[in-house]
Amino acid sequence: MENSVFVRRRAQLIAALVPNSIAIISAATEQSRSRDTEYPFRQHSDFWYYSGFNEPDALLILTNRADLPAVQLLCREKDPALEVWHGRRLGPAVASDSLQLQAAALSEQSALLSQAINGSVAVYLNITEQTSLLQQVTKQMQLLKQREKRGDIAPGQLVDLAPLSAAQRLLKDDTEITLMRRAGQISAQAHIRAMQLCRPGRFEYQLEAEILHHFALNGARYPAYNSIVGSGGNGCILHYTDNSSELKAGELVLIDAGCELQGYAADISRTFPVSGKFSDEQAALYQLVLDAQYAACNAVAPGSDFAKVTAAAEQVLTEGLLGLGILQGELAQLIADKACKAYFIHGIGHWLGLDVHDVGAYKAAGLNDEVQEQPFLPGMVLTIEPGLYIPAGSPTEPRWWDIAIRIEDNLLVTPEGHDNLTTAVPKEIDAIEQLMAAAQGRN
Repeated sequence: MENSVFVRRRAQLIAALVPNSIAIISAATEQSRSRDTEYPFRQHSDFWYYSGFNEPDALLILTNRADLPAVQLLCREKDPALEVWHGRRLGPAVASDSLQLQAAALSEQSALLSQAINGSVAVYLNITEQTSLLQQVTKQMQLLKQREKRGDIAPGQLVDLAPLSAAQRLLKDDTEITLMRRAGQISAQAHIRAMQLCRPGRFEYQLEAEILHHFALNGARYPAYNSIVGSGGNGCILHYTDNSSELKAGELVLIDAGCELQGYAADISRTFPVSGKFSDEQAALYQLVLDAQYAACNAVAPGSDFAKVTAAAEQVLTEGLLGLGILQGELAQLIADKACKAYFIHGIGHWLGLDVHDVGAYKAAGLNDEVQEQPFLPGMVLTIEPGLYIPAGSPTEPRWWDIAIRIEDNLLVTPEGHDNLTTAVPKEIDAIEQLMAAAQGRN
């Protein structure tokens, strides 16, 4: 990603601060997995968004004060002995040149942090997520307060940075859209690969392995979240990640998986028959979910919102469940009662970006400060994922039991409507069955 992207983002954030203020963002730290081993390092999303710096234990200070550098990065110093064991470090000197900002050694953190806080009108930081940084800043503010007679000035405000950074991250720039489009393509092909290799007698984790393999082969070393591969009744567990059961003939398998590419997530769900052919009951419920997804996707356009999208999906699901006899009653009352939520047990979608459940408000202040739905704007990226889940023992005919279906795509809001970034993976019944039949015929 070109450094000019990060320079522009930092300038935009600085312009949003109240005059004579600072914003402080902390990098992630390495996390232990077991003795002497760590989980793969993943940078804090806000820190990456504004810095493009992918090392732990760093600090970014942004300010609109005239007496301080607009941007300061505090990072680990070069250490040849440690770098032999744990990998190369950029170091302050190289960071200054390559990232187009002023960099200093992390050992200077206490002094530089105190200098930046002293005299600032307000200090912005992510209060909820970065609790360690909050403790450091609070301590510095208390020390300054005690030294006011010596001329030090403690800030009058401690402000949560999250709403500012979230609003900025909610609208994706061209660079982000390009990355997310590619992440969607890689993830779509991984789902196709899973469909092609699915057979009775194989295991859920084998499909997961094929998906992760395809991610890594195409430059996305890590998934954006723990992959869900749930066959049969396991699909009724929304965040099922054991992925340990044998795939059985006659069952469906629900896969929710997406890669992470340069920090950006894809998030795709598809459901298909283990044996390659839907039963009548499976096909009836599957087509219902697919129709609901089409209705929801058609409602995605500038000025629309998640409430309108949800209503479109629930209308279709309620009508369909009533027609199949799974719900009973009057249609209008069932819709008003949201009766379909007995089997559609999650939301219709969420924002997508550097986090799979990305930052961004779902509600916004309207006229007279009334709370309203956040309207969709060009540049927003979201998921649309209706589903139906009927675990064994549900108050339905047993023929519907252990059927779980979710269909999820990633949509970019455009001035004309939307662009589906993950449409490459089949979701029509005939297309899925033909793809799997062709693959089974070859193998």
